[in-house]
Amino acid sequence: MSAGLAPFGLQMIRRAGGILNIHRVASQPILKAAVVGAGVFGRHHASKYQSIPGVELIGIADPDEAARAKAASALGVPGHADWRELLGKADLVSICSPAVTHAELVRGFLSHDSHVLVEKPIATNVEDGEHLIALARMRGLVLTVGHQERYVVAGGGLLDINEAPRVVECVREGSWTGRGTDVSVVLDLMIHDLDLVHALVPGQVSDMNAEGQFVYGQSHDAVNAHIVFANGTAVHLTASRAAKERKRLLRLAYRGGGEIVIDFLARQVRNTTKARLKPLDLTDPLADSIGGFVAAVRLGAPVLVRPEEALCALKTALLVEDALVPAAVAHKHRALRRTA
Repeated sequence: MSAGLAPFGLQMIRRAGGILNIHRVASQPILKAAVVGAGVFGRHHASKYQSIPGVELIGIADPDEAARAKAASALGVPGHADWRELLGKADLVSICSPAVTHAELVRGFLSHDSHVLVEKPIATNVEDGEHLIALARMRGLVLTVGHQERYVVAGGGLLDINEAPRVVECVREGSWTGRGTDVSVVLDLMIHDLDLVHALVPGQVSDMNAEGQFVYGQSHDAVNAHIVFANGTAVHLTASRAAKERKRLLRLAYRGGGEIVIDFLARQVRNTTKARLKPLDLTDPLADSIGGFVAAVRLGAPVLVRPEEALCALKTALLVEDALVPAAVAHKHRALRRTA
């Protein structure tokens, strides 16, 4: 791991909001990688690093002794109870810890010259997200966020359509697992769809309402949100981590006629528009995400998910949370309006 700029070249990767993004490009033949979080996602991240030539996984950190020991044994790398033991030792790091810890961990590794891929959300408040982006830019480091489904829609050609959809519908439902409960289902699951929405729809949010339900914990486990953009696009989102069955759908209806419907679980696409789409590739978007991250560090390639875009999704997610009304109260309000 470098102590400064010496082992790195400087690479201009692209403009973002009129500001040139420049980061260091690694010149050493072997990149040292580490993962924080020994849960399901953390173990997946670690195994992807081990499959990339020229990347050496040097350790995984997790305060849970059983999870840490299991992952370290399976991966054949040291396990660390304290993530700080990895500071200054890794060229690139995946942060797969609970969302409320993201800002502290990302800040720590950026401050010790590690490039960072953090699972969503980038942070749990806007101020922290802005600080992390500024820190990465100042130190010339790659910072990207694990919105992996962006790779699926980008590879299928949806982001190349030169027309904003008239209507967007997103459904993301699954059964209770107990994971991600440090935040609401909005920051846990819906934020993936909010990232896709902002990639597909230009402009600002002009109106929003939302309702949610508490099922298992102290934060919302099921949320419906309705968003209107300044260009008139209407977005309807459903997210639940307490559903009886899994659903993962995306529907896009266009003003020029036709619609695109993607069933991510069945891996089926129905396209009645004039746009030509490529076959949907759901093989391994996490591998695409980590491969893109490594390429950005090693070659200066642009990351598909810029931190500024992840911050945009976070801002809208927090607006949804602010707009939340418990479902029972919302039904009562609607009934009162109907009788008024």
